[in-house]
Amino acid sequence: MGWRKREGVMETKGVARRGLLTAAGVGGLLAAAPQAVAKPGGSAGALRLSTPPEAIVETRSGKVRGAVRDGVYTYKGVPYAADTGKAARFLAPAPAPSWTGVRTALSYGPCCPQVVRGGWKSDETAFIYDWDDGYPGEDCLRLNIWSPGVSGPARPVMFWIHGGGYEAGSSQELPAYDGERLARKGGVVVVSVNHRLGPFGFLDLSEIGGRDYAASGNAGMLDLVAALEWVKANVAAFGGDPGNVTIFGQSGGGAKVSNLMGMPSARGLFHKAIVESGSLLKIADQAQSRRLAAAVLKHLDLTPGDLGKLQAVPAEALVRAGEAAKQDMPKAAPGEISLLWEPVVDGVAIPVEPWGAGAPAMSAQVPLLVGSNLNEYSPSLGNAGLETAGEDQAMGMAKAIAGASPAAWAAFRAAHPTAKPVEILSMLVSAQFRVPCVRQAQIKGRQAGAGAWLYRFDYNPRTVLDGRVRAFHCAELAYAFDNIDRCLNSTGGTAEARALAAKVSGAWIAFAHTGNPNHPGLPHWPKVTAAATPNMLFDVACRVVEDPDRKARATLG
Repeated sequence: MGWRKREGVMETKGVARRGLLTAAGVGGLLAAAPQAVAKPGGSAGALRLSTPPEAIVETRSGKVRGAVRDGVYTYKGVPYAADTGKAARFLAPAPAPSWTGVRTALSYGPCCPQVVRGGWKSDETAFIYDWDDGYPGEDCLRLNIWSPGVSGPARPVMFWIHGGGYEAGSSQELPAYDGERLARKGGVVVVSVNHRLGPFGFLDLSEIGGRDYAASGNAGMLDLVAALEWVKANVAAFGGDPGNVTIFGQSGGGAKVSNLMGMPSARGLFHKAIVESGSLLKIADQAQSRRLAAAVLKHLDLTPGDLGKLQAVPAEALVRAGEAAKQDMPKAAPGEISLLWEPVVDGVAIPVEPWGAGAPAMSAQVPLLVGSNLNEYSPSLGNAGLETAGEDQAMGMAKAIAGASPAAWAAFRAAHPTAKPVEILSMLVSAQFRVPCVRQAQIKGRQAGAGAWLYRFDYNPRTVLDGRVRAFHCAELAYAFDNIDRCLNSTGGTAEARALAAKVSGAWIAFAHTGNPNHPGLPHWPKVTAAATPNMLFDVACRVVEDPDRKARATLG
């Protein structure tokens, strides 16, 4: 299975990713933050927008000019490293070139070239996700910044990494990613980033390319390190505190967060971590990554001796070859998450599998907030007929998709006796996200250090699509970013949804400020320990429950 953002929903071939997030002191801080007015996204929704001289900020590379929208300073498409096209393709990122004068930073920059999103073919899926796919280009090492102010006390930084596995997505693809409301509400500086994907970011040419291409299998991860280095050097000019950086990501973005926790070059560049529906704890070995690279060369009719010609291959052709090469690789078993395009344990950038022998020691003092959604796999989105599926049909689908045994079905049915068969199917298949998520929290909880907090997002906005939306893959993003109105298609924009967004975003904000997600709007949320696995269940009524699906998970092996 692969987590492919382009596909909008998880496929039924091994659950492919859509296509594969002191209490009193925090309460006072949140109360003192300016209150955001709920309104639609886009410039037309702003009460006031300007591009004043005070929005000109000087970075190490030169001056940039942003916009101020309802008091939030916004900069988009800022280069954090050099163009990765032509001779720079597959190489480690280089510093961004300097410029003279003032560079405008008012619109998003290029996204890494990638396959066309298949999710557009499903009307309901496209409606729920409401994508913005931007435009492709290899000069894609760009970032975006939202700040409540470019002067005054330094503010915590929240560094967002998009999903889409390691082969798709961008910093603008979902309306939830907009950082304006989170910055305003939480007194934080939000940074989001594009980086290289698929064969541009993870084509392992180390065996045939030698020293020049030694880092090619992890170029996309090294891009993220370069972006964090840019933040360390420049974010103070935007009102941010380089000594208080939270990295957070969803799905593939969460997996990238997990990897950064084990990368020596990233050590000290961030101080807290949030993984949303992205606890992928295994990455490729060099045998797999090199086999995939050989398949790409084959589909381009190139030999190892033609390596120099790869830099001249049109981006579209490289994307097609990268997609075709996946078909030459061994197929994942039902229920197994296999991304194919992913980082590799190369002994240098990633010396060992970051979570292979426990939580990464180098990140012991980095607190972790980790969770997943109840219905990561939401089968009736785009197929309303599955709402009336019988027990046998749904059970058969669970076996075909996730390799679920009758015992596993029986355990999930016993835990949810009144659920529809389609809901049991959804939860059982979604356990492929849930199981590693709980495991990651428990591994971190056993480590002597900063600890971990675990959540599950359960909320279903029942006013949309007859209640078939459920807690789908990406659902929590609108709530974590406090972007209910930007995401009306998936949230419904109800008072109930806004109340939940206040609680979820409040937890993310509290965590960014203090390393602890507790705040007065939630019941007390304990850490995961060696002896206990408390879960915050985000729903209409939020509550903490001790390991709520332990018995059902135990049947999955």
